Amino acid sequence: MKYLVLLCDGMADTQNSKLRGRTPMECADKPFIDSLAKKSEVGMCKTVPEGLKPGSDVANLSVLGYDPLKYYTGRSPLEALSIGVKLKASDVALRCNLVTLSDEEKYEEKRMIDYCAGDISTEEAHEIIKTIDEKLGNDKYKFYGGVSYRHCLVVADGVTQLGKMTPPHDISGKVIGEYLSSSENAAPLIELMKKSCEILKNHPVNLARRAKGLNEANAIWLWGEGRKPMLDNFEQMNGVTACIVSAVDLLKGIGIASGAKTPEVKGATGYIDTDFEGKAAAGIEAFKEGTDLVYLHFEAPDECGHRGEAENKVKAIELIDRLALKPMLDYLGSCGDDYRILIMPDHPTPLDIKTHSSDPVPYLIYDSRVEREGVESFTEDNAEATGRMVLHGYRIMKKLLLKTD
Repeated sequence: MKYLVLLCDGMADTQNSKLRGRTPMECADKPFIDSLAKKSEVGMCKTVPEGLKPGSDVANLSVLGYDPLKYYTGRSPLEALSIGVKLKASDVALRCNLVTLSDEEKYEEKRMIDYCAGDISTEEAHEIIKTIDEKLGNDKYKFYGGVSYRHCLVVADGVTQLGKMTPPHDISGKVIGEYLSSSENAAPLIELMKKSCEILKNHPVNLARRAKGLNEANAIWLWGEGRKPMLDNFEQMNGVTACIVSAVDLLKGIGIASGAKTPEVKGATGYIDTDFEGKAAAGIEAFKEGTDLVYLHFEAPDECGHRGEAENKVKAIELIDRLALKPMLDYLGSCGDDYRILIMPDHPTPLDIKTHSSDPVPYLIYDSRVEREGVESFTEDNAEATGRMVLHGYRIMKKLLLKTD
């Protein structure tokens, strides 16, 4: 038996005026997803437990079968694993975004212009992080380069009681002052963020981007603190081997922590320009090598939601359907093995609010051996109308693996 999880990050949404009162899932031309929906179990799943923030970290842990209330220790430690950082038990890791802030003189009056610094390239970003580490790094603070705008700060003998360290994608276009933590523990980190503005103001990378009319990486933004994660081995938990195919450090870190394979895919990004076909090919190769379960993760719908890009969010869903799901179905249909497929988002990223919500998300589970009476198309309303609800998101993996009802 082979198992495929097609995880469309942030795909779920609400009816949107830019889409004539429809959701991106309702608008998208997704014939392969909808063909499965007609003969699958369809319902809703609550991936974010009460009391936790609706991040991709919490939600993807749920989908992978890990109860976040038991296993979650913060987002950044998982990302740190992905880029090879060896954390000590006393270390605290934080996400270090490269962002674009407006140019008001007083730091608290600046606005969050762009949480991803114009999709800065990894090569440019590493030059900036190198400078930040040279200027701000020491025995206590160490900066590590990640992918694109996503990087890591490790604080030796750090604390996690930092108050509200707001994710930058939650405050696009807003004045940052009211979103800065007032905790005394966070004060040294806020000071690093302030100092970074002066350091990066005329950095060579930013001068070059300025000349091209691109958003500059003129500040760092710290958030997502946590300690070294301790996930149980996925194979030992579930009796199947796994491979996680993703462009983002978070999912790769979860894969490393859980003992799953995490192949690199050249050309894979966290946006709509990712290599959809290349990621599908990596998943097929994992199946051919004997892996039981492939977790194919696409960040593009989430990124489009954060940016309020309605048409691109629809397009992202269509590209996943045509360029990723179709070749996976072609392979699974010809490989000679039975297979089960789970398709779902991890959380909603509504275009109206440009950030995550904790609302339940639609899911479908298809079994090649048994055709069920499903729904006409895979949408939020159709899934909710079935009346099925998985109240604890971490149970969806057991449902896929037929280890629970």
